[in-house]
Order: sequence, then C-alpha cells, then structure tokens
Amino acid sequence: MFRYCLTIEYKGTGFCGWQRQPNLPSIQGSLEEAIKKFSSENVKVQAAGRTDAGVHARGQVVHFDLQKKWDSFRISEALNYHLRPLNIVVLKAKSVKSDFNARFSAVKRHYEYIILNRRPPPCLERDLVWHVAKKLDIEKMAEAAKMVEGLHDFTTFRSLECQAKSPIKTIDSFTISRKNDHIYFRISAPSFLHHQVRSLVGSLKMVGEGKWTIDDFAMAFAAKDRKACAALAPSCGLYLMKVDYS
Repeated sequence: MFRYCLTIEYKGTGFCGWQRQPNLPSIQGSLEEAIKKFSSENVKVQAAGRTDAGVHARGQVVHFDLQKKWDSFRISEALNYHLRPLNIVVLKAKSVKSDFNARFSAVKRHYEYIILNRRPPPCLERDLVWHVAKKLDIEKMAEAAKMVEGLHDFTTFRSLECQAKSPIKTIDSFTISRKNDHIYFRISAPSFLHHQVRSLVGSLKMVGEGKWTIDDFAMAFAAKDRKACAALAPSCGLYLMKVDYS
C-alpha cells in the first residue's frame, strides 16, 4: 500500500460537513468518490479535523492509501478534474510514510473566524463571514480572549455532543484584529473541542457589543457549565487555516 497526503481548501456551504453521511453531500464523501474515479479503488480518507456543516478550509490536511503507486502531481491534477463541479480544490499532493496520520500526527491546528462588522449586510462574502451590524469593541474582546490562553477546563465552550474524553485543552495563542470592516479571530492549539472556537467567538461578540462585561465573560468561563455560554457563532465565518506537523 502507498500512502498519500493532500492539502485541500473548500467552501463548506452546501455540505453537511467533513464527515460522510448517508444521502448527504460531504467533503469526505466527495473526495472519496473523486479518488475512486481516477484510481478505481475504494478508499477511506482521514482528515486532520472534522469540520462542521458550513465551515470552510484553506489548509485542511488528509491522507489515504492506494494499492498502486501514483505520481503526486497526477493525483492532484486528476482529483481537481473530478472535483471541478464542487467547491473543493486540492492545493498539494505528496507521498508520505505509512505511519503518517493526518489527524494523529498533527501537532497544532490554526483556525480563523471572520466577522463583517458594518451596517450593510454582505453581498460578495455571503456565507463566508458572520455579519454583525453593531460596531464591536475589539480591545475589550482581545482582553477577554487572553484569559483563555494556556491550559484550562473549557466545559463552558464545549458542545454537549462533544466526544472528547476531557474538556481540558491548551490554547497556544488567541488574537483579535480589525482591518477596515473585518474582524479576525485567530486561534491556535494542538487540538480543539467540538464547537470550541464558535462558542468562544459567540461569547466574545457579547463582550464586543457591550452586552457582557469582561468580568461576565470570566464568570462564564469559570462556571464550567455549557449553559453559561452565549449563543454559538454561525459556521459560515469559521476557517481551518493550517495544520502543523513535526
């Protein structure tokens, strides 16, 4: 068997998410079908992170095995040909060692969340950003975001359906910046809980609007209770940007 790694980007709109589901369009299912079309092999593709419905990726990493050896450039060209009708693109393909695993070999994941912070709604960026009409205070949001850096119990910012064994995670960095009408939340960690980023952004937006104080955010975090979390930020503004490997 020969193992291959892909770096892909996709627009999550219209997909049920990464994971294959019966009778629903998924990123995983679309990739597996495209691989079968050029290789005639049935494969299972594993990703570095299983993104939810509507979430996008600029640097998702996946791996799969084939019985036949293929040139990496031919793999990327063939896949992009078969994926052409879909919003999925292979940026790079390469051969990797048999012990490489897109998920378990990863040492850090980088996400970005984008808010369009202006009165008029988006046109060209519809389904690509979260539109918030009220001006947000990024200084207060950034101050609150610094609280979650490091090793913490993230029960408050964890989905009730999260399958992780522990709510304890380490966030390496969390920055918030503005460029014109766009606010960028950039967060990096070895791994994330289900809905962790969207939960954090949803709660920080409350701080930015002035509906929560920084102390309110701190109390919600310390509560270790999902009920203390604000409404989840919509999936359309979230991007998996990059995955690091040692």
